[in-house]
Amino acid sequence: MSDKNPAPHASTPAADPVARVASIADLLRRAAPENEKLGRLTPEVVDKLHEQRLFRLLLPAAYGGDEADLATWFRSMEAIAKNDASTAWCVGQINGCAASSAALAPEIAQKMWGSNARAALSWGPPIQSRAEETEGGHLLTGEWGMSSGSRHASWLGLMAPVFDRAGKPVPLPQGVSARIFFVPADAVEWIDNWDVIGLNATCSGGYRLAGRFVPAGYSFSREHLPDVRLPGALFKFPLNSLFATGFSGVSLGIARAMLNEVMTLAREKTPRLAKSTLRDNHHVQFQIGDAEARLRSARHYVESTVTRVWEEVVTSGKLTIERRIDIRMAATFAIHEANKVADTVWQIAGATAIFSSSAFERRLRDIKTLTQQVQGRQSHLQDVGAYLMGLEPSLAFA
Repeated sequence: MSDKNPAPHASTPAADPVARVASIADLLRRAAPENEKLGRLTPEVVDKLHEQRLFRLLLPAAYGGDEADLATWFRSMEAIAKNDASTAWCVGQINGCAASSAALAPEIAQKMWGSNARAALSWGPPIQSRAEETEGGHLLTGEWGMSSGSRHASWLGLMAPVFDRAGKPVPLPQGVSARIFFVPADAVEWIDNWDVIGLNATCSGGYRLAGRFVPAGYSFSREHLPDVRLPGALFKFPLNSLFATGFSGVSLGIARAMLNEVMTLAREKTPRLAKSTLRDNHHVQFQIGDAEARLRSARHYVESTVTRVWEEVVTSGKLTIERRIDIRMAATFAIHEANKVADTVWQIAGATAIFSSSAFERRLRDIKTLTQQVQGRQSHLQDVGAYLMGLEPSLAFA
């Protein structure tokens, strides 16, 4: 089914998004190799994601979304990633972008999301771009890349510096890193340049356009909180907090799937020239125990942190810098603990892991790719440490 055609709606979808993920988990798991081969999510997977409203978890309720709390968001992303990381990554990117609709005028947001049950927004950073002021809006020209899930989106975001009619740069407000303009996905020319080792099916390739008119109102500041027009607790969080929470869930979901699979393998596999199964190897027993402790600890750290921060925001109506740093610290730590677990699994599985038909090879490539993405930078912990020692906080990724 085409992404542009209406999807059949689930007759009575479960209220809990994690339960909705569970209802299509078998399909997501079975489709993962085909996603990989296709280089994007299969039409059946996209249909099911829409049917279960999983692209609308962070969309405001006012525009037909779930407006989920942070812990539910985290658990949902983890649940999807246990089955396929590329699917989870697309869901994560599209949802993070959807949350920004809280900063748009309601009539614009309704046009983008309220009139189309399959509406979805994705964006990526610019390679080169400019927005020129003109009567009633802006003219956008440029090329953008790294836009995960963009081939399943109905709207695309275009980050661009703004120039006035005399060709002079228009300064951004203090604290704003970029302005993002929105165009229908069919306005762009696609660039097939997503040739990577992991998360292949996110199809995070590029797109370009020249001289496209974007009406006034179809844009917002990347740091959108000052412009938020809706009262919900979700809209007190910067986009980086939402992306960090969700993508840490992806890393933990990948690692959990790998660890479960290697424990099954350990019961069955006797390595070449060995006299007993992996399960009976004392070093493997230690590795499994250590990995399980790491994974449970990292998962609890994120889940308890986002639950605590969410409850504080609901009560106070404010998100403090300290709590933003808490989320950044937990998410970054969890991503790298999950990566360590994946490395341990790879070692235990031995030669079994290197075959593309195994339960390990694609997942290892996916988690290694995840750690290279901006949310996976271990250097975020330097920013955390600097703040904890009383230095000026760096909030670029918090």
